[in-house]
Amino acid sequence: MKELAVCVQGDNRGVTPFETVDAICKAGFKNVFVQYYHREDIDYDELEVIDYCKRCGLNIIFCHLGYKYINDIWIEGEVGDKLTQSYMDDLDVLKERGIYQAMMHLTTRIDVPMYNPVGLARIQKIVNHAKELGMKLGLENTRYQGYLEYVLGAIQDETVGLCMDAGHIHVHFHDEFNYEFFKDRYYMIHLHDNHANYDEHLLPFDGTIDWEFVMRKLKENRYDGPITLELCYRNEYMKESIEDFYKEGYQRGLKLAEILERVDIT
Repeated sequence: MKELAVCVQGDNRGVTPFETVDAICKAGFKNVFVQYYHREDIDYDELEVIDYCKRCGLNIIFCHLGYKYINDIWIEGEVGDKLTQSYMDDLDVLKERGIYQAMMHLTTRIDVPMYNPVGLARIQKIVNHAKELGMKLGLENTRYQGYLEYVLGAIQDETVGLCMDAGHIHVHFHDEFNYEFFKDRYYMIHLHDNHANYDEHLLPFDGTIDWEFVMRKLKENRYDGPITLELCYRNEYMKESIEDFYKEGYQRGLKLAEILERVDIT
């Protein structure tokens, strides 16, 4: 059966990321992915969270890079050039800490620039740097379709592939997604649920995603990594402890792994 992984979520309410890590460990998770956003609204060092995960014996399967300014990558000029360099610098930092996979968005928010050769050239530069470092890069589906197809269609390199976010497919794409286009390039996944109204980051089976369908698509397209949950402790979930939240998350992850194992793709 597939291993499980979970996000060390910086948007959990009422707890620190270090308390989140402790709860993740108590729940039985051995693998995590960690946010490395350079957030300006937090009072902790994200690299300290990464180091704490390692001290707790957790395996960091990848880091989620920041996306606040990612739209600038598509806009010609010095700002976009500096942003490109900052992503390359982030990869250097992660490599130094023994982390060999990272993922990033291609857009953020509602008003986004159209994909274009300027942005593609910058992403190619980031991919080339990742390749030099012996790292892999995943690109996540966010609000708009077309960007992933444009980039991954143009950059045919095993260094870069898809980070498939099941929640985003449900809420932003209304379950319409070209799964087969990315076959054999499913490098990472984000599994969480919602009711197709907004990006809730619920536990799987608490929303309206058809998980049998999602697991079948992952199997058909030969995803072979962990069952990776991107959950958020907030709202109604705060009626229970953070420890119980992640224990339940672990059980939901096992249920997804069971579905993936038994789903028939013949």
